Amino acid sequence: MRDIKNVSPYTKEDPIVAAIADYMCADLHFSDEALDTAKLVLTDAIGCGILALDFPECTKLLGPVVPGISVPGGVQVPGTDYILDPVQAAFNIGCMNRWLDYNDTWLAAEWGHPSDNLAAILASAAYLSRRNRSLGKPPLTMRHVLDALIKTHEIQGVLSLENSLNRHGLDHVFFVKVASAAAACRLLGGTKEEVAAAVSQAWIDGASLRLYRHAPNTGSRKSWAAGDAASRGVQLALLTLRGEMGYATPLTTKEWGFQDVFLNGQPVTLARPLGSYVMENVLFKVSYPAEFHAQTALEAAIRLHQSVAHRLDEIEKIEIVTHESAIRIITKTGPLHNPADRDHCIQYIVAVGLIFGTLNAGHYEDAAAADPRIDALRSKTNVRENPAYSRDYLDPEKRSIASSVQVFFSDGSKTDRIAVEYPIGHRRRRTEAVPLLADKFRHNLRTHFPKKRVDALIDCCRERKSLEKMPVDEWLDLFSIN
Repeated sequence: MRDIKNVSPYTKEDPIVAAIADYMCADLHFSDEALDTAKLVLTDAIGCGILALDFPECTKLLGPVVPGISVPGGVQVPGTDYILDPVQAAFNIGCMNRWLDYNDTWLAAEWGHPSDNLAAILASAAYLSRRNRSLGKPPLTMRHVLDALIKTHEIQGVLSLENSLNRHGLDHVFFVKVASAAAACRLLGGTKEEVAAAVSQAWIDGASLRLYRHAPNTGSRKSWAAGDAASRGVQLALLTLRGEMGYATPLTTKEWGFQDVFLNGQPVTLARPLGSYVMENVLFKVSYPAEFHAQTALEAAIRLHQSVAHRLDEIEKIEIVTHESAIRIITKTGPLHNPADRDHCIQYIVAVGLIFGTLNAGHYEDAAAADPRIDALRSKTNVRENPAYSRDYLDPEKRSIASSVQVFFSDGSKTDRIAVEYPIGHRRRRTEAVPLLADKFRHNLRTHFPKKRVDALIDCCRERKSLEKMPVDEWLDLFSIN
Protein backbone atom coordinates (compact mmCIF):
# COMPACT_ATOMS: atom_id res chain seq x y z
CA MET A 1 0.00 0.00 0.00
CA ARG A 2 1.11 3.54 -0.65
CA ASP A 3 2.06 5.68 2.33
CA ILE A 4 -0.05 8.75 1.67
CA LYS A 5 2.34 10.94 3.64
CA ASN A 6 4.98 10.28 0.99
CA VAL A 7 2.80 11.15 -2.00
CA SER A 8 3.61 14.44 -3.64
CA PRO A 9 0.85 17.06 -3.39
CA TYR A 10 1.35 17.50 -7.13
CA THR A 11 0.52 13.86 -7.94
CA LYS A 12 -1.98 13.36 -10.72
CA GLU A 13 -4.23 11.40 -8.37
CA ASP A 14 -5.60 12.45 -4.99
CA PRO A 15 -3.60 10.48 -2.39
CA ILE A 16 -6.72 9.64 -0.35
CA VAL A 17 -8.39 8.04 -3.36
CA ALA A 18 -5.20 6.16 -4.21
CA ALA A 19 -4.73 4.93 -0.65
CA ILE A 20 -8.31 3.62 -0.45
CA ALA A 21 -7.98 1.81 -3.79
CA ASP A 22 -4.60 0.32 -2.83
CA TYR A 23 -5.97 -0.94 0.47
CA MET A 24 -9.20 -2.34 -0.94
CA CYS A 25 -7.31 -4.30 -3.60
CA ALA A 26 -4.48 -5.52 -1.36
CA ASP A 27 -4.35 -9.22 -0.46
CA LEU A 28 -4.20 -8.89 3.31
CA HIS A 29 -4.18 -11.52 6.04
CA PHE A 30 -6.22 -10.28 8.96
CA SER A 31 -5.87 -11.35 12.57
CA ASP A 32 -8.20 -13.86 14.19
CA GLU A 33 -9.43 -11.04 16.42
CA ALA A 34 -10.43 -8.95 13.41
CA LEU A 35 -12.13 -11.89 11.67
CA ASP A 36 -13.93 -13.06 14.79
CA THR A 37 -15.18 -9.52 15.39
CA ALA A 38 -16.28 -9.29 11.76
CA LYS A 39 -18.40 -12.41 12.29
CA LEU A 40 -20.00 -10.74 15.30
CA VAL A 41 -20.67 -7.64 13.19
CA LEU A 42 -22.25 -9.76 10.46
CA THR A 43 -24.67 -11.61 12.73
CA ASP A 44 -25.44 -8.56 14.87
CA ALA A 45 -26.30 -6.34 11.90
CA ILE A 46 -28.46 -8.98 10.19
CA GLY A 47 -30.22 -9.67 13.48
CA CYS A 48 -30.99 -5.97 13.86
CA GLY A 49 -32.43 -6.01 10.34
CA ILE A 50 -34.66 -8.97 11.11
CA LEU A 51 -35.95 -7.26 14.27
CA ALA A 52 -36.77 -4.15 12.22
CA LEU A 53 -39.24 -6.17 10.14
CA ASP A 54 -41.64 -5.89 13.08
CA PHE A 55 -41.96 -2.15 12.42
CA PRO A 56 -44.34 -1.10 9.60
CA GLU A 57 -42.60 2.24 9.15
CA CYS A 58 -39.56 0.24 8.05
CA THR A 59 -41.25 -2.45 5.97
CA LYS A 60 -43.27 0.06 3.95
CA LEU A 61 -39.97 1.22 2.40
CA LEU A 62 -38.80 -2.26 1.40
CA GLY A 63 -39.18 -4.12 -1.87
CA PRO A 64 -38.61 -3.05 -5.48
CA VAL A 65 -38.90 0.58 -6.55
CA VAL A 66 -41.95 -0.40 -8.61
CA PRO A 67 -44.18 -2.82 -6.65
CA GLY A 68 -44.47 -6.38 -7.91
CA ILE A 69 -41.18 -6.56 -9.79
CA SER A 70 -38.77 -9.43 -9.06
CA VAL A 71 -35.35 -9.89 -10.62
CA PRO A 72 -34.35 -13.40 -11.76
CA GLY A 73 -30.82 -14.05 -10.54
CA GLY A 74 -31.13 -11.14 -8.12
CA VAL A 75 -30.34 -10.77 -4.44
CA GLN A 76 -32.41 -12.25 -1.62
CA VAL A 77 -33.44 -9.64 0.96
CA PRO A 78 -33.23 -11.32 4.40
CA GLY A 79 -36.50 -12.10 6.13
CA THR A 80 -38.59 -11.32 3.04
CA ASP A 81 -39.58 -12.87 -0.28
CA TYR A 82 -38.01 -10.02 -2.25
CA ILE A 83 -35.47 -10.85 -4.98
CA LEU A 84 -34.02 -7.56 -6.16
CA ASP A 85 -31.28 -6.06 -8.28
CA PRO A 86 -28.11 -5.38 -6.24
CA VAL A 87 -28.68 -1.61 -6.02
CA GLN A 88 -32.19 -1.89 -4.60
CA ALA A 89 -31.20 -4.91 -2.50
CA ALA A 90 -28.48 -2.81 -0.88
CA PHE A 91 -31.05 -0.14 -0.04
CA ASN A 92 -33.38 -2.73 1.49
CA ILE A 93 -30.70 -4.44 3.57
CA GLY A 94 -29.22 -1.14 4.70
CA CYS A 95 -32.62 0.27 5.64
CA MET A 96 -33.43 -2.81 7.73
CA ASN A 97 -30.10 -3.04 9.50
CA ARG A 98 -30.04 0.64 10.49
CA TRP A 99 -33.72 1.21 11.21
CA LEU A 100 -33.63 0.65 14.99
CA ASP A 101 -30.25 2.32 15.63
CA TYR A 102 -29.06 -0.99 17.06
CA ASN A 103 -26.10 -2.03 14.88
CA ASP A 104 -22.43 -1.30 15.62
CA THR A 105 -20.98 2.17 16.10
CA TRP A 106 -17.75 4.10 15.64
CA LEU A 107 -17.11 7.36 17.49
CA ALA A 108 -14.40 9.89 16.66
CA ALA A 109 -14.32 13.41 15.17
CA GLU A 110 -17.05 11.94 12.97
CA TRP A 111 -19.27 9.06 14.06
CA GLY A 112 -21.25 6.46 12.27
CA HIS A 113 -22.09 2.80 11.94
CA PRO A 114 -19.54 0.88 9.86
CA SER A 115 -21.75 -2.20 9.48
CA ASP A 116 -23.98 -0.02 7.27
CA ASN A 117 -21.57 -1.10 4.52
CA LEU A 118 -22.71 -4.71 4.94
CA ALA A 119 -25.67 -3.86 2.71
CA ALA A 120 -23.43 -3.07 -0.26
CA ILE A 121 -21.14 -6.01 0.49
CA LEU A 122 -23.90 -8.63 0.68
CA ALA A 123 -25.79 -7.26 -2.33
CA SER A 124 -22.68 -7.19 -4.52
CA ALA A 125 -21.26 -10.52 -3.37
CA ALA A 126 -24.59 -12.38 -3.61
CA TYR A 127 -25.31 -10.95 -7.06
CA LEU A 128 -21.90 -11.94 -8.38
CA SER A 129 -22.21 -15.39 -6.79
CA ARG A 130 -25.45 -16.10 -8.63
CA ARG A 131 -24.02 -14.72 -11.84
CA ASN A 132 -20.90 -16.87 -11.48
CA ARG A 133 -23.02 -19.98 -10.97
CA SER A 134 -24.88 -19.27 -14.21
CA LEU A 135 -21.53 -19.08 -15.99
CA GLY A 136 -20.14 -22.22 -14.37
CA LYS A 137 -17.78 -20.26 -12.13
CA PRO A 138 -17.38 -20.59 -8.34
CA PRO A 139 -19.42 -18.22 -6.14
CA LEU A 140 -17.91 -15.86 -3.63
CA THR A 141 -17.76 -17.13 -0.06
CA MET A 142 -18.54 -15.60 3.29
CA ARG A 143 -14.80 -15.14 3.81
CA HIS A 144 -14.99 -12.52 1.06
CA VAL A 145 -17.76 -10.85 3.06
CA LEU A 146 -15.76 -10.86 6.31
CA ASP A 147 -12.66 -9.46 4.60
CA ALA A 148 -14.73 -6.74 2.92
CA LEU A 149 -16.37 -5.88 6.25
CA ILE A 150 -12.97 -5.37 7.85
CA LYS A 151 -11.89 -3.14 4.97
CA THR A 152 -15.03 -1.01 4.88
CA HIS A 153 -14.93 -0.61 8.65
CA GLU A 154 -11.35 0.59 8.29
CA ILE A 155 -12.04 3.03 5.45
CA GLN A 156 -15.09 4.59 7.08
CA GLY A 157 -13.59 4.53 10.57
CA VAL A 158 -10.17 5.96 9.76
CA LEU A 159 -11.75 8.70 7.64
CA SER A 160 -13.85 9.48 10.72
CA LEU A 161 -10.91 9.85 13.10
CA GLU A 162 -9.98 13.41 12.10
CA ASN A 163 -12.50 14.50 9.44
CA SER A 164 -15.62 15.91 11.10
CA LEU A 165 -18.45 16.18 8.60
CA ASN A 166 -20.96 17.02 11.34
CA ARG A 167 -19.22 20.31 12.16
CA HIS A 168 -19.98 21.34 8.58
CA GLY A 169 -23.61 20.22 8.83
CA LEU A 170 -23.01 17.12 6.72
CA ASP A 171 -24.10 13.56 7.42
CA HIS A 172 -21.76 10.71 8.34
CA VAL A 173 -23.33 8.32 5.82
CA PHE A 174 -21.18 9.97 3.18
CA PHE A 175 -18.28 7.86 4.43
CA VAL A 176 -20.53 4.80 3.99
CA LYS A 177 -20.93 5.72 0.34
CA VAL A 178 -17.18 6.04 -0.16
CA ALA A 179 -16.40 2.71 1.55
CA SER A 180 -19.31 0.91 -0.11
CA ALA A 181 -18.31 2.10 -3.57
CA ALA A 182 -14.80 0.74 -3.01
CA ALA A 183 -15.98 -2.61 -1.66
CA ALA A 184 -18.72 -3.15 -4.23
CA CYS A 185 -16.40 -2.38 -7.12
CA ARG A 186 -13.74 -4.78 -5.85
CA LEU A 187 -16.20 -7.60 -5.05
CA LEU A 188 -17.72 -7.24 -8.51
CA GLY A 189 -14.29 -7.76 -10.08
CA GLY A 190 -12.96 -4.23 -10.39
CA THR A 191 -9.26 -3.50 -10.81
CA LYS A 192 -7.38 -1.03 -8.63
CA GLU A 193 -7.92 1.66 -11.26
CA GLU A 194 -11.64 0.92 -11.39
CA VAL A 195 -11.95 0.98 -7.61
CA ALA A 196 -10.25 4.38 -7.59
CA ALA A 197 -12.68 5.58 -10.27
CA ALA A 198 -15.72 4.42 -8.30
CA VAL A 199 -14.37 6.06 -5.13
CA SER A 200 -13.77 9.31 -7.01
CA GLN A 201 -17.39 9.29 -8.13
CA ALA A 202 -18.50 8.90 -4.51
CA TRP A 203 -16.50 11.95 -3.45
CA ILE A 204 -17.94 13.95 -6.35
CA ASP A 205 -21.48 13.06 -5.23
CA GLY A 206 -20.86 15.06 -2.09
CA ALA A 207 -22.66 14.66 1.24
CA SER A 208 -26.25 15.11 2.36
CA LEU A 209 -27.27 17.53 5.09
CA ARG A 210 -27.69 15.99 8.53
CA LEU A 211 -30.64 18.18 9.47
CA TYR A 212 -32.90 15.11 9.65
CA ARG A 213 -30.98 14.07 12.76
CA HIS A 214 -31.63 17.30 14.65
CA ALA A 215 -34.58 19.31 15.99
CA PRO A 216 -36.77 20.72 14.59
CA ASN A 217 -36.43 18.37 11.60
CA THR A 218 -35.57 15.04 13.20
CA GLY A 219 -37.21 12.33 11.15
CA SER A 220 -37.17 8.79 9.81
CA ARG A 221 -34.77 9.58 6.97
CA LYS A 222 -31.98 9.02 9.48
CA SER A 223 -33.04 5.36 9.52
CA TRP A 224 -32.80 4.84 5.76
CA ALA A 225 -29.99 7.26 4.92
CA ALA A 226 -27.35 4.55 5.31
CA GLY A 227 -29.24 2.20 2.98
CA ASP A 228 -29.39 5.03 0.47
CA ALA A 229 -25.64 5.59 0.75
CA ALA A 230 -24.80 1.88 0.42
CA SER A 231 -27.05 1.48 -2.62
CA ARG A 232 -25.47 4.52 -4.25
CA GLY A 233 -22.06 2.98 -3.67
CA VAL A 234 -23.18 -0.16 -5.52
CA GLN A 235 -24.66 1.90 -8.34
CA LEU A 236 -21.43 3.87 -8.80
CA ALA A 237 -19.44 0.63 -8.82
CA LEU A 238 -21.67 -0.87 -11.52
CA LEU A 239 -21.42 2.29 -13.64
CA THR A 240 -17.66 2.19 -13.33
CA LEU A 241 -17.52 -1.45 -14.38
CA ARG A 242 -19.47 -0.54 -17.52
CA GLY A 243 -16.57 1.71 -18.44
CA GLU A 244 -17.58 5.05 -16.93
CA MET A 245 -14.51 7.20 -16.28
CA GLY A 246 -13.18 8.30 -12.90
CA TYR A 247 -11.67 11.62 -11.82
CA ALA A 248 -8.15 12.19 -10.58
CA THR A 249 -8.63 14.99 -8.05
CA PRO A 250 -12.17 15.00 -6.64
CA LEU A 251 -10.96 16.20 -3.24
CA THR A 252 -8.17 18.65 -3.93
CA THR A 253 -9.25 20.55 -7.04
CA LYS A 254 -9.27 24.23 -6.15
CA GLU A 255 -12.71 25.86 -5.91
CA TRP A 256 -14.59 22.82 -7.30
CA GLY A 257 -13.22 19.93 -5.22
CA PHE A 258 -14.80 18.32 -2.15
CA GLN A 259 -12.42 20.01 0.28
CA ASP A 260 -13.10 23.54 -0.95
CA VAL A 261 -16.83 23.09 -1.55
CA PHE A 262 -17.79 21.19 1.60
CA LEU A 263 -14.98 21.67 4.13
CA ASN A 264 -13.95 25.31 3.59
CA GLY A 265 -10.60 24.16 2.23
CA GLN A 266 -9.79 21.87 5.16
CA PRO A 267 -7.83 18.86 3.86
CA VAL A 268 -9.20 15.33 4.23
CA THR A 269 -6.71 13.11 6.03
CA LEU A 270 -6.16 9.49 6.95
CA ALA A 271 -5.03 9.59 10.57
CA ARG A 272 -3.34 6.18 10.52
CA PRO A 273 -2.32 3.48 8.04
CA LEU A 274 -5.23 1.33 6.87
CA GLY A 275 -5.24 -2.07 8.55
CA SER A 276 -7.81 -3.60 10.93
CA TYR A 277 -7.80 -1.08 13.79
CA VAL A 278 -11.46 -0.10 13.43
CA MET A 279 -12.86 -3.61 13.34
CA GLU A 280 -10.82 -4.59 16.38
CA ASN A 281 -12.09 -1.55 18.32
CA VAL A 282 -15.65 -1.21 17.00
CA LEU A 283 -18.47 -0.62 19.49
CA PHE A 284 -21.51 -2.89 19.78
CA LYS A 285 -24.95 -1.94 21.05
CA VAL A 286 -25.33 -5.05 23.11
CA SER A 287 -28.52 -4.65 25.10
CA TYR A 288 -30.19 -1.35 24.25
CA PRO A 289 -31.14 0.36 20.95
CA ALA A 290 -30.01 3.82 22.00
CA GLU A 291 -27.75 6.31 20.21
CA PHE A 292 -24.27 5.31 21.31
CA HIS A 293 -23.33 8.59 22.96
CA ALA A 294 -26.11 7.81 25.46
CA GLN A 295 -25.20 4.19 26.18
CA THR A 296 -23.17 4.84 29.33
CA ALA A 297 -25.76 7.27 30.69
CA LEU A 298 -28.43 4.63 30.08
CA GLU A 299 -26.38 1.96 31.88
CA ALA A 300 -26.01 4.33 34.83
CA ALA A 301 -29.74 5.11 34.87
CA ILE A 302 -30.63 1.42 34.83
CA ARG A 303 -28.34 0.81 37.79
CA LEU A 304 -30.26 3.55 39.65
CA HIS A 305 -33.69 2.18 38.74
CA GLN A 306 -34.24 0.20 41.94
CA SER A 307 -33.33 3.23 44.05
CA VAL A 308 -35.63 5.72 42.31
CA ALA A 309 -38.53 3.84 40.66
CA HIS A 310 -40.68 4.06 43.82
CA ARG A 311 -39.78 7.74 44.36
CA LEU A 312 -40.37 9.27 40.92
CA ASP A 313 -42.75 11.93 42.31
CA GLU A 314 -40.08 13.01 44.80
CA ILE A 315 -37.38 13.69 42.20
CA GLU A 316 -36.29 17.31 42.16
CA LYS A 317 -33.37 17.11 39.72
CA ILE A 318 -31.52 14.61 37.54
CA GLU A 319 -27.94 15.47 36.59
CA ILE A 320 -26.22 13.89 33.60
CA VAL A 321 -22.51 14.58 33.22
CA THR A 322 -21.13 13.52 29.87
CA HIS A 323 -18.81 14.34 26.96
CA GLU A 324 -19.07 17.19 24.48
CA SER A 325 -20.27 15.12 21.52
CA ALA A 326 -23.26 13.82 23.47
CA ILE A 327 -24.20 17.34 24.46
CA ARG A 328 -23.96 18.58 20.87
CA ILE A 329 -25.73 15.64 19.25
CA ILE A 330 -28.41 14.23 21.56
CA THR A 331 -29.25 16.82 24.21
CA LYS A 332 -32.79 18.00 23.52
CA THR A 333 -35.45 19.96 25.37
CA GLY A 334 -39.03 20.64 24.38
CA PRO A 335 -41.42 18.40 22.43
CA LEU A 336 -40.17 15.22 20.76
CA HIS A 337 -42.27 14.49 17.71
CA ASN A 338 -41.52 10.90 16.65
CA PRO A 339 -39.39 7.83 17.44
CA ALA A 340 -36.46 9.27 15.49
CA ASP A 341 -36.56 12.34 17.73
CA ARG A 342 -36.75 10.29 20.93
CA ASP A 343 -33.96 7.82 20.25
CA HIS A 344 -31.58 10.75 19.84
CA CYS A 345 -32.47 12.46 23.14
CA ILE A 346 -30.24 11.60 26.11
CA GLN A 347 -32.79 13.00 28.58
CA TYR A 348 -35.53 10.75 27.18
CA ILE A 349 -33.27 7.69 27.22
CA VAL A 350 -32.19 8.27 30.83
CA ALA A 351 -35.79 8.87 31.92
CA VAL A 352 -36.87 5.55 30.41
CA GLY A 353 -33.97 3.78 32.13
CA LEU A 354 -34.85 5.27 35.51
CA ILE A 355 -38.56 4.47 35.20
CA PHE A 356 -38.47 0.99 33.67
CA GLY A 357 -34.98 -0.35 34.38
CA THR A 358 -34.55 -1.27 30.72
CA LEU A 359 -35.06 0.13 27.21
CA ASN A 360 -36.23 -1.41 23.94
CA ALA A 361 -37.31 -0.11 20.55
CA GLY A 362 -40.94 0.04 21.66
CA HIS A 363 -40.10 2.70 24.23
CA TYR A 364 -39.63 5.20 21.39
CA GLU A 365 -43.07 4.63 19.89
CA ASP A 366 -45.95 7.07 20.43
CA ALA A 367 -47.81 4.83 22.88
CA ALA A 368 -44.85 4.55 25.24
CA ALA A 369 -43.94 8.23 24.86
CA ALA A 370 -47.43 9.18 26.06
CA ASP A 371 -46.45 8.09 29.60
CA PRO A 372 -46.42 11.48 31.41
CA ARG A 373 -43.63 10.37 33.74
CA ILE A 374 -41.08 10.47 30.91
CA ASP A 375 -41.53 14.15 30.05
CA ALA A 376 -41.83 15.00 33.74
CA LEU A 377 -38.34 13.57 34.33
CA ARG A 378 -36.97 15.17 31.16
CA SER A 379 -38.04 18.58 32.45
CA LYS A 380 -36.03 18.00 35.63
CA THR A 381 -32.84 16.88 33.85
CA ASN A 382 -29.69 18.97 33.54
CA VAL A 383 -26.85 17.96 31.22
CA ARG A 384 -23.31 19.28 31.53
CA GLU A 385 -19.87 18.44 30.20
CA ASN A 386 -16.95 16.88 32.02
CA PRO A 387 -13.90 18.05 29.99
CA ALA A 388 -11.97 14.92 31.04
CA TYR A 389 -14.72 12.77 29.53
CA SER A 390 -14.42 14.75 26.28
CA ARG A 391 -10.63 14.29 26.17
CA ASP A 392 -10.85 10.55 26.81
CA TYR A 393 -13.49 10.22 24.10
CA LEU A 394 -10.90 11.29 21.51
CA ASP A 395 -7.88 9.58 23.11
CA PRO A 396 -6.91 6.71 20.73
CA GLU A 397 -5.68 4.64 23.67
CA LYS A 398 -8.98 4.99 25.56
CA ARG A 399 -11.83 5.91 23.19
CA SER A 400 -14.17 5.98 26.18
CA ILE A 401 -17.77 7.23 26.03
CA ALA A 402 -18.12 8.18 29.68
CA SER A 403 -21.19 9.55 31.44
CA SER A 404 -22.55 9.72 34.96
CA VAL A 405 -26.06 10.08 36.36
CA GLN A 406 -27.20 11.28 39.78
CA VAL A 407 -30.73 11.84 41.10
CA PHE A 408 -31.64 14.47 43.72
CA PHE A 409 -34.86 14.32 45.78
CA SER A 410 -37.04 17.06 47.22
CA ASP A 411 -36.21 16.07 50.82
CA GLY A 412 -32.53 16.88 50.24
CA SER A 413 -31.39 13.28 49.81
CA LYS A 414 -29.69 12.02 46.68
CA THR A 415 -28.49 8.82 45.05
CA ASP A 416 -24.88 7.94 44.49
CA ARG A 417 -23.40 9.38 41.32
CA ILE A 418 -23.14 6.37 39.02
CA ALA A 419 -20.38 6.77 36.42
CA VAL A 420 -19.79 4.41 33.50
CA GLU A 421 -16.62 4.98 31.51
CA TYR A 422 -16.82 2.21 28.94
CA PRO A 423 -20.16 0.82 27.72
CA ILE A 424 -20.61 -2.93 27.52
CA GLY A 425 -20.10 -2.87 23.74
CA HIS A 426 -16.58 -1.44 24.08
CA ARG A 427 -13.50 -3.50 23.20
CA ARG A 428 -12.41 -3.36 26.86
CA ARG A 429 -15.60 -5.26 27.75
CA ARG A 430 -15.66 -7.58 24.72
CA THR A 431 -15.47 -10.82 26.72
CA GLU A 432 -18.50 -9.74 28.71
CA ALA A 433 -20.37 -8.75 25.55
CA VAL A 434 -19.89 -11.80 23.31
CA PRO A 435 -22.41 -14.14 25.01
CA LEU A 436 -24.91 -11.28 25.25
CA LEU A 437 -24.52 -10.59 21.52
CA ALA A 438 -25.32 -14.25 20.89
CA ASP A 439 -28.46 -13.89 22.99
CA LYS A 440 -29.37 -10.71 21.11
CA PHE A 441 -28.97 -12.49 17.75
CA ARG A 442 -31.17 -15.39 18.85
CA HIS A 443 -33.82 -13.05 20.26
CA ASN A 444 -33.92 -10.97 17.10
CA LEU A 445 -34.24 -14.03 14.85
CA ARG A 446 -37.08 -15.38 16.99
CA THR A 447 -39.16 -12.30 16.27
CA HIS A 448 -39.49 -13.45 12.65
CA PHE A 449 -38.58 -17.12 12.22
CA PRO A 450 -39.77 -20.38 13.82
CA LYS A 451 -37.50 -22.13 16.31
CA LYS A 452 -36.23 -24.75 13.85
CA ARG A 453 -35.09 -22.06 11.40
CA VAL A 454 -33.54 -20.00 14.19
CA ASP A 455 -31.53 -22.99 15.39
CA ALA A 456 -30.32 -23.67 11.84
CA LEU A 457 -29.28 -20.06 11.31
CA ILE A 458 -27.39 -19.96 14.59
CA ASP A 459 -25.66 -23.27 13.82
CA CYS A 460 -24.41 -22.05 10.44
CA CYS A 461 -23.00 -18.88 12.01
CA ARG A 462 -21.50 -20.42 15.14
CA GLU A 463 -18.06 -21.47 13.85
CA ARG A 464 -16.22 -18.86 11.81
CA LYS A 465 -14.10 -21.32 9.86
CA SER A 466 -17.18 -23.18 8.65
CA LEU A 467 -19.05 -19.96 7.93
CA GLU A 468 -16.17 -18.66 5.83
CA LYS A 469 -16.58 -21.52 3.34
CA MET A 470 -20.29 -20.94 2.67
CA PRO A 471 -21.25 -19.36 -0.68
CA VAL A 472 -22.72 -15.92 -0.09
CA ASP A 473 -25.94 -16.53 -2.01
CA GLU A 474 -26.58 -19.78 -0.13
CA TRP A 475 -26.06 -18.01 3.19
CA LEU A 476 -28.53 -15.26 2.29
CA ASP A 477 -31.05 -17.84 1.05
CA LEU A 478 -31.17 -19.26 4.58
CA PHE A 479 -32.91 -16.03 5.62
CA SER A 480 -35.57 -16.26 2.90
CA ILE A 481 -39.24 -16.74 3.76
CA ASN A 482 -40.00 -18.36 0.39
